[in-house]
Amino acid sequence: MNRQNAHVAFARHWMSLPANFRGILWLSVGAFALSAADVCVKYLGHKFDPMQITLFRYAVGMVLLAPVFIRMGRDDLKTKKIWLHMTRMGFAFVAQLGVFLSIIHLPLADATAIMFSKPLFTTIVAVILLSEVVDRRRWTATFLGFIGVLIMIRPSSEGLDIMAMVAVGAALAFAIANVLIRVLTRTEPPNRVLFYYHIGGMAVFAGPAAWFWQTPVGIEWAMLVAIGVLTTAGIFCYLRAFAVGEANAVGPSENLRLIYAALFGFVLFSEVPSVWTGLGAVIIVACTYYIARAEAKR
Repeated sequence: MNRQNAHVAFARHWMSLPANFRGILWLSVGAFALSAADVCVKYLGHKFDPMQITLFRYAVGMVLLAPVFIRMGRDDLKTKKIWLHMTRMGFAFVAQLGVFLSIIHLPLADATAIMFSKPLFTTIVAVILLSEVVDRRRWTATFLGFIGVLIMIRPSSEGLDIMAMVAVGAALAFAIANVLIRVLTRTEPPNRVLFYYHIGGMAVFAGPAAWFWQTPVGIEWAMLVAIGVLTTAGIFCYLRAFAVGEANAVGPSENLRLIYAALFGFVLFSEVPSVWTGLGAVIIVACTYYIARAEAKR
């Protein structure tokens, strides 16, 4: 009984907090969860193929979300937009694999900062696919943001870092997938999108994962499961954050993920972010913050 009273008291105190503050807390926890998942990916990447790691990400997520899908029932899960789901999934799967590859082979801070360029690509993709109108200021912010990306990947006479380009490609693929979600959610409920995303991920990566399979031992099992748990928890926290708070007030808290990535990289993997990484990240964050505010007002 005392435990129930404590739970009720906590719930009342939580709901008494300002909505934007609750949103910031949700997003801060989500950013930490996703950064912790990245640590597991980077640690396991020396032994396990990214295909196998990606399979665990979708399989564990499917198990966690199964009660939601079961409660929806077969009728609510049926869709008439299967080809649009498959197109969106294709881009999302390429992006997820690219993210894991870049996390494994790049410093955590670099991989995370490059992924922050998604809103820059989203602006361009939305213009092409949705015919959205973008004003001059947003185009300027997008252009400056890409300068930040160039500063981070630092093209030289020796060419471009392949893994840095993989990270940029993953950001582009995620941007396309996110714009397609806008199209899908005009008629499809979000949970239906999640269902096809996870069941499709399991189907696509099961074969390649079996081919490259390495049997986990000991704590490796826990870390592979943790990737799915932390990723799913992080996405849930992000959804709750933007559901309870205003986007332009809550959104900047996502920048904590850059700090988490730099700290985890330094403490766990002895990675020291370069001056170029810091400068590029500052430009990208500033430009994406402006774009996010403009999008929230629109």
